[in-house]
Amino acid sequence: MAYSVPKQGVWKMASRGGPEGENTNIFRLMSWNIDGLDERNTEERTGAACDTIMKLAPDVVFLQEVVPTTHTLLKARLSSKYTIHAANSIGYYTCTLVKNSSESCITTSLVQPFSNTKMGRNLLIVNASYKNMYLSLMNTHLESTGPAAAERLLQFQQALGEMQIQDPDRVVFFGGDTNLRDKEVASMRGLPQGIVDQWEACGADKKTKFTWDTTTNDNLDWQSGSFKPKLRFDRLFQRPAAGHATNLSISSFKLIGKERLPGCQRFPSDHYGIVCDFDILPGEV
Repeated sequence: MAYSVPKQGVWKMASRGGPEGENTNIFRLMSWNIDGLDERNTEERTGAACDTIMKLAPDVVFLQEVVPTTHTLLKARLSSKYTIHAANSIGYYTCTLVKNSSESCITTSLVQPFSNTKMGRNLLIVNASYKNMYLSLMNTHLESTGPAAAERLLQFQQALGEMQIQDPDRVVFFGGDTNLRDKEVASMRGLPQGIVDQWEACGADKKTKFTWDTTTNDNLDWQSGSFKPKLRFDRLFQRPAAGHATNLSISSFKLIGKERLPGCQRFPSDHYGIVCDFDILPGEV
């Protein structure tokens, strides 16, 4: 994958340039809470998210906090390039986008509710074959706020358990807006064997750690005193496929949505999105 260096000297991920310019040995996955609950500047902010998706051309996109209004905009802009699977059609919900391709086939799509949720949260699971890989794609928005830590941790554990029981020939991804705090994950004393946090696998760069950062992103009108939190809410986990199957190895982890929009002078969302590139490792022929 190519990268371009702008004049300011900051590394930016380059467009894949459409089907003819894509590196077929790279798999790209994006996850982004696009904050459809914020009714201000909805069209410009959602349009910017669509522009980013079209420019970077990820193979799979996990979106959170989609609402019917933004869902309509997403379908209008992206349905020619992506199949959109939604976890709901009312309130706010997740959507998983899989690129339309002669190499892709969606086998199942289901919504698995969290039994303990008080906020209507669930796990959207899309199973697909894509570029000679079998994939299980698990998109979520776990319970929000500090007081919901117990519910959130149980939901996280439920999702990790679901990852473990998938067919061993599948590459399994679980991610989205997890709302997790580092201390909550630490309380588990490690992830289950074989499941890897992709930010950590790519070097745990502090520059890409905080996806919800009120010190740099002022979309949210923070009114809780002078302390401004920054947290790694948005995460991506992978369980590799069995050794003989086509697999994926992470090669880059970047944040997106960090530039103000020209019209409203706000960011596309109060969350920065994450985009990961993976090298495709062929299995046995």
